[in-house]
Amino acid sequence: MTTLEAQTRNAVEEVHGQVFEVGPRYVNLTYIGEGAYGMVVSALDTETRERVAIKKISPFEHQTFCQRTLREIKILTRFKHENIINIQEIIRAPSVEQMKDIYIVQCLMETDLCKLLKTQKLSNDHICYFLYQILRGLKYIHSANVIHRDLKPSNLLLNTTCDLKICDFGLARVTDPQHDHTGFLTEYVATRWYRAPEIMLNSKGYTKSIDVWSVGCILAEMLNNRPLFPGKHYLDQLNLILAVIGSPSQEDLQCIFNEKARSYLLSLPIKISQLVSTVSWPVLLPL
Repeated sequence: MTTLEAQTRNAVEEVHGQVFEVGPRYVNLTYIGEGAYGMVVSALDTETRERVAIKKISPFEHQTFCQRTLREIKILTRFKHENIINIQEIIRAPSVEQMKDIYIVQCLMETDLCKLLKTQKLSNDHICYFLYQILRGLKYIHSANVIHRDLKPSNLLLNTTCDLKICDFGLARVTDPQHDHTGFLTEYVATRWYRAPEIMLNSKGYTKSIDVWSVGCILAEMLNNRPLFPGKHYLDQLNLILAVIGSPSQEDLQCIFNEKARSYLLSLPIKISQLVSTVSWPVLLPL
């Protein structure tokens, strides 16, 4: 075996049928999971002797995947915060012609909030600490005029010391607070259960408040150990929300420029909000 062949062999490992060309620095790869955009493994960083997470992305077959990958890389390489996932390194082919895959190296987090909620009921202390970290990270994101647009339990990574990091910025969008974005912000963002009503109804633009809505849904899920609005489809989702917050006011209806959405809301029986009073935090979560 030649020296070049040995180096090439040491640089490649296969995990669940996927080839990872991340050696010789990153070795001993272990499967973590996979999604629409690629596979995630853990690996030993031979320089730091710490284990890291490596996400293999193959985005170049579809323009949408390319845009989301580029958007996430551009945002995360500029962010530096304890409650936001970082990018330690990006591994790619030496030339554009050879580039088929991208490897993003990040800190390793053992699980996510979605998996945790499936296995146990959270204590009040855990809920408070997780919520604090979510809001802390979100404040940093919003201070940069970025809307995450896909906050959900599976995008909140956790480790064994209960540190929380917000991840997956593929749907995030940079906004200009001085600019009217009406008609330019995509309707289909956020997983349905955590999607704010102004997105579903295609109202006149939306703001950072859509992320706050998602956080509220996540908080309710942590408290009750089940999703707050588990809609089976678009209309079911909307009806579940209206059953709790009530029918929109005339002022709210004027903000909905989608005629079909407005007509549908007007066709529904008037629903009274169940939110009859405000509950203080000490009552909700006694210390």
